[in-house]
Amino acid sequence: MQEDHTMARPKKDESIRRTNNVMVRFTDVEYALVSCSAEQAGYPVAVYVRKQAITEKLHVHYNIVADIAELRDFARQLSHIGNNLNQIAAFFNSGGIQSRAMLEEINRCMTDLRAMRKEIAGLAGDYRGNLKTRRG
Repeated sequence: MQEDHTMARPKKDESIRRTNNVMVRFTDVEYALVSCSAEQAGYPVAVYVRKQAITEKLHVHYNIVADIAELRDFARQLSHIGNNLNQIAAFFNSGGIQSRAMLEEINRCMTDLRAMRKEIAGLAGDYRGNLKTRRG
């Protein structure tokens, strides 16, 4: 005779078990809105509706990506400047005539370029306008 060694899942504490049901009906449009909001908040629809009903604040964040030609051109120019500085640094590293002041200036420029590039990326993601914007 074989023994059954499978174990049932432990029972939840009665104080946290959800035993009450609420039936809610949505139109197709309402359900699409709730479903989309739940997905963007990172919750299944049932959890999202429960949290909203209990007045827990759920914040949905939209990352708006701006499609502005000037912003793309600015980022491209920064990239070219960074490439030029990298070539200069490679020249110095391969035996070109070096000066401490020039190397310090190049390092400062590279640091500034990295900060500017990060700032541009942030501006593009946080744009709050209507110039050819889309959800990203």
